Amino acid sequence: MSTLPILFTREQIEMRVAELAAKISRDFAGESLLLVGVLKGAAVFLSDLARAIEVDTSFDFISVASYKDGMNSSGEVRLQKDLDDSIEGRNVLLVEDILDTGLTMTYIHGLLLSRKPKSLKVIALLDKPSRRVKPFKADYVGFEVANQFVVGYGMDHAERYRNLPDIRFVPSA
Repeated sequence: MSTLPILFTREQIEMRVAELAAKISRDFAGESLLLVGVLKGAAVFLSDLARAIEVDTSFDFISVASYKDGMNSSGEVRLQKDLDDSIEGRNVLLVEDILDTGLTMTYIHGLLLSRKPKSLKVIALLDKPSRRVKPFKADYVGFEVANQFVVGYGMDHAERYRNLPDIRFVPSA
């Protein structure tokens, strides 16, 4: 399917998603939870996470743009698709595929916080702290990664590779 080197296998991802879901289920025991996925990259992660969480869960999606080309952030974040419903008074878990510069997450987090949720937590499948421009710390993190461009499991390069079941990296040219 792809000759790109594997960073995390399907099995490693499944195990980590199960561990994260168990912790989230404990943290929100007896509560309901709204998962807000950041499109398009977090869709696969959100789907697997939602099935593994053992509390009443619903989900919605938000879409922003910050990449001017396939691999570099423009530094400016634009809202492309807003949530369908109000989050006021609800427990919200913002689901992101990769926490990179912190610009996108800072923007979305601030936007959602202004809408007065009961609680707002952030989960990132991957965290790339070496690229952080704006300080931001997720409440839940799947894996920390080095400064590599990654694809698969929902993440893309020019809309390719989202369907890979594992996470791979694109070697620098």
